[in-house]
Amino acid sequence: MSDTGIDTAEAVRLATELGAACTAADGTPPFNDQALVELRRGERRAIGDAEALAIIADGSDGALPEVELAVHPDRRGRGLGAGLARRIADELGAFEAWAHGDLPAATAIAERLGMARVRTLLQLRAPVPAAATAADPLPEGARAFEPADASALLALNAAAFAEHPEQGRMSADDLAARRGEPWHDDANLIVLPGDEGLDAFTWVKPDGEVAELYVLGVSPDRQGAGLGRRMLDATFVRMRALGAETAHLYVEGDNAPALGLYRRAGFAQWAIDVRWRHAPFTDD
Repeated sequence: MSDTGIDTAEAVRLATELGAACTAADGTPPFNDQALVELRRGERRAIGDAEALAIIADGSDGALPEVELAVHPDRRGRGLGAGLARRIADELGAFEAWAHGDLPAATAIAERLGMARVRTLLQLRAPVPAAATAADPLPEGARAFEPADASALLALNAAAFAEHPEQGRMSADDLAARRGEPWHDDANLIVLPGDEGLDAFTWVKPDGEVAELYVLGVSPDRQGAGLGRRMLDATFVRMRALGAETAHLYVEGDNAPALGLYRRAGFAQWAIDVRWRHAPFTDD
């Protein structure tokens, strides 16, 4: 029988508190932003408690359910994570799960369940370079996001990330939810207008001395025109304005063009996120 989980308000509270504790201990959050946004909207469910919690997106349109699981740092080594993972496997059968930071305990649980690695997401970091000039302006044509840009931004995002299973499906509600987050300021979302709509955009997520390059997208029609480098320069301009010393980003492990851009700009590998698949044998 399916476990519908705990009520939304309690789930959000537990995920927020547990996420903060795990981030402090591991240096990486156990739940991604999309999971938390959808949990708050009641589109994902959570099972578990303050010691071990899982956020679940039940599959639709042929997609497998997606799971993110965390165990409180003070409660690890007691089998709580393995027990919750087995409970999920018994209920769902086939599913996929993110292991943020590729921690040894997560690998041990996944391997115990016979799961396979199906995707790698790299975390890269680089020092934020010093300003070229005291004024440090944005690259020519780039400017801060304005509410009237929303439709064009969503269209560009869908085109730029058409093959990306999470970013490419960002909706108007998702954009509004992210703009409502405490870390967001429209000045952190920089766009580059083109002849029709937007050619590129970059989004900075500040966190003290570390600022995340949350997403950088370039129109497929403008690939190869050097816009990625221009928007990366715009990213650094905004990070300097925020007082950040370190730039952080996520990139697919098989995205050679993006990896080339970021490595030429001084980024190096910091950590790895791994997506695991549980696909039990059936007689069908």
